[in-house]
Amino acid sequence: MAKYLLLKHYRGAPESVNDVPMDQWTPEEIEAHMQYMRDFANRLEKSGEYVDGQALAPEGAWVRYDGEGRPPVTDGPFAETKDLIAGWMVIDVDSYERAVELAGELSAAPGAGGRPIHEWLELRPFYGSAPTVTE
Repeated sequence: MAKYLLLKHYRGAPESVNDVPMDQWTPEEIEAHMQYMRDFANRLEKSGEYVDGQALAPEGAWVRYDGEGRPPVTDGPFAETKDLIAGWMVIDVDSYERAVELAGELSAAPGAGGRPIHEWLELRPFYGSAPTVTE
């Protein structure tokens, strides 16, 4: 088994097929999208392939220790990852091919008008977990 991180991006990824920004969706469209994500996670939980996943709020800050008495929190300058990363899911699967299959299925979550988004998801193996590619 190898663990993979599936990253959902607000922006920064190639354009999706149904490219209507989520802040323009109706409450019903958002709920349908979230339900798809919950159903997907529940199915993977039953198969033992789900590890964890979360949606991320847009708020955030970079934190660094700068020495005694110095303020450690800043809101920039930095890459605006809080604007880029919408959420993540960790899966634990038998092969790279299975990870790609699941990422493809997850990318079809419904969006505006109830149509699949077909968004690009970033798929990354955990460090130290070499992908199992069977070709």
